[in-house]
Amino acid sequence: MGTAELCVSRSRKYIICCFFCLTLFSISECTGLVDAVTERKAEESHRQDSTKVLIFTLLLTLTILTIWLFKHRRFRFLHETGLAMIYGLLVGVILRFGVHVPPDVSNDTLTCVGKSRPSSLVLNVSGHLYEYALRGEVEGDPHSQDLPNADMLRKATFDPEVFFNILLPPIIFHAGYSLKRRHFFRNLGAILTYAFVGTVISSFVIGLVMYGCVALMKVIGQLDGEFFFTDCLFFGAIISATDPVTVLAIFNELKVDVDLYALMFGESVLNDAVAIVLSSSVVAYQPSGDSVQVLDGRAMLTSLGVFLAVLSGSFALGSATGVLTALVTKFTRLRDFPLLETALFFLMSWSTFLLAEACNITGVVAVLFCGITQAHYTYNNLSAESKSRTKELFELLNFLAENFIFSYMGLTLFSFQKHVFNPVFITGALLAILLGRAANIYPLSFLLNLGRTNPISHCFQHVMMFSGLRGAMTFALSIRDTATYARRMMFSSTLLIVFFTVFVFGGGTTPMLSFLKIRVGVEEEEEEEEATVTVSDGTAGRDGRHDTAWLFRMWYTFDHKYVKPLLTHSGPPLTSTLPACCTPLARCLTTQAYEDSDSELILNHSPSMLYSDLSASTDTLRDPSAQE
Repeated sequence: MGTAELCVSRSRKYIICCFFCLTLFSISECTGLVDAVTERKAEESHRQDSTKVLIFTLLLTLTILTIWLFKHRRFRFLHETGLAMIYGLLVGVILRFGVHVPPDVSNDTLTCVGKSRPSSLVLNVSGHLYEYALRGEVEGDPHSQDLPNADMLRKATFDPEVFFNILLPPIIFHAGYSLKRRHFFRNLGAILTYAFVGTVISSFVIGLVMYGCVALMKVIGQLDGEFFFTDCLFFGAIISATDPVTVLAIFNELKVDVDLYALMFGESVLNDAVAIVLSSSVVAYQPSGDSVQVLDGRAMLTSLGVFLAVLSGSFALGSATGVLTALVTKFTRLRDFPLLETALFFLMSWSTFLLAEACNITGVVAVLFCGITQAHYTYNNLSAESKSRTKELFELLNFLAENFIFSYMGLTLFSFQKHVFNPVFITGALLAILLGRAANIYPLSFLLNLGRTNPISHCFQHVMMFSGLRGAMTFALSIRDTATYARRMMFSSTLLIVFFTVFVFGGGTTPMLSFLKIRVGVEEEEEEEEATVTVSDGTAGRDGRHDTAWLFRMWYTFDHKYVKPLLTHSGPPLTSTLPACCTPLARCLTTQAYEDSDSELILNHSPSMLYSDLSASTDTLRDPSAQE
């Protein structure tokens, strides 16, 4: 008996061990199977992401080839941005109606009911915790057979922050860095008036018109959700951002009058900055109480404070970064290593955006003022190779980013699944932007001409009115938030407005110039030969063309004598401008570049410098024999 019991006990232990081993093997096999499925899904997701990027790369390639064909045939009716939108439209149609993805049988859809919308969800599967991220709202039945197609369209949609944080900064920086500073500052008073006062006027005019339009939609039963007065003001702010890239490209190709080009370009550059800050201020406007339709004085003061704080903070930060870069490039010998110099320039410029966003101010605005400061100061310290590299680098980034955005606009018209198209709202929006643009241009031009010796002609005003296109900035601001019914209607209407203005107004630019008899074929050198320098007190005057106020003329003189010599190798040395008591400090701040005649010739007599006229004028005043 003892032997039998021992055998039974051993048998039981053996069976238990075998069962335990089989259990471990099945668990490990299941775990390995799950890991294999997860890896396959990751590979499939990577393949789809690569395909998505490839599609946009091919779109840009096709756009470039078509642009070459158009330029070769001298076809000016359609700009490259319009081409990019058309190609994006075609791809969107194909993805929406021509491609169908079969359902994945391995996908299990679990439905749970909750009152909140968590950004992530942790799920316990057989003792293993898995985290799932929120991908967005699913339209219709979660178990529908169309869900794979909706998932494919969702994958073709980029995160809105990609546009605002990655694609817009190089566009805005290039706008500031490529600014023709002489003509910009020559018309600075008018540009600031149009960009700041005009944009605010346009925003409120559009907001009020759209508020009346929304009220009409309520009466006729066309409004299916909430649309408050603050939403109308927000729409007015974002739609007031002009982007006449098509018109400016035609202007540059036809060599239109430089003052008209400067007014259009300068206004569009600063106008974007004002529109961004103004939209942030409207978002900050949250009236107290139950109704957001009433006016609240405290909320209005808060939004005004946000506007001034963000704008001034962005200006200060962008300018400070540009000044810091200028000092670094001046007091080091980085110019001996052009590659390092270019890399530092790029990183310092990009860090302006990141630093501004970290400080909770607008990075795009900071990048704009950083670009203007870099062009005015740092550019003079760079080596000839770095000057060429930085110009070409940011021009390339601007071209690719801008055409990518316009291609994506065309694609989004069909890939975005929550469009709200309302004919009444769209018609009202088109009427509102025309009224807002007219309220910006004509009254302010009349007031500006009262103090200008070189008035802005009516033909120029009509061209500026006609050329108020909407583009990348308006699209980026509208796509950032599409959570509510009002924001989705704004986004859908904005897309159609951009299409309309680019194709109709952009395509009609050349006939408009011919109809108004705007002077074309004007070389910048011709403008310089026609102008005569009439300087009497150290300030610049050019045949009545400098209409800047006394405050700006004082800044010109101060900048030429003290700021530029401090930050760059150009201008008179500080040893000749600072008082005698500051001579030791002036010698410390004056580098050896002033002793290098070749460098001085390149830096001080570059035709792209703002103060070349002023330098020649002051030298002439000091040495009358120089006129001979």
